[in-house]
Amino acid sequence: MALSAGRNTAELLLNGQSIVLPVAAGAVIFDGSLVVLNATGYAEAATKAEGLTAAGRAEEYVDNRNGVDGDLTVKVKRGAFVWDNTITEANKVKPEHVLKDCYIEDDCTVTALATGSSRAGKVLAVSDDGSVTVETL
Repeated sequence: MALSAGRNTAELLLNGQSIVLPVAAGAVIFDGSLVVLNATGYAEAATKAEGLTAAGRAEEYVDNRNGVDGDLTVKVKRGAFVWDNTITEANKVKPEHVLKDCYIEDDCTVTALATGSSRAGKVLAVSDDGSVTVETL
């Protein structure tokens, strides 16, 4: 049923930008890294693989090597972040990729190559030094 008046809609993100996610068994997530959700919904450091969902940037270090799925949580910030560009020349994210998708190479690197990877987010800018600003929402 559609609204007929304004309402105070509940907000599930902390400060409108952060979420707390359960961490996968065996995962180590470094603060400042790109975090993904795996196929079962647990957070881990981003890797080049299909079927992952980019979540944002880790705000803390979490070591769940000795735990099971969900034993620990990680605070993840959503937004636009600057990541390294791949070193593979043919797969570099370039200015013509702005407002197009880029893909995960590892927990701090993005690539224009979709094959065998998951979406990191939308490219917002490519700096002169080659770094890539990516919106992960």
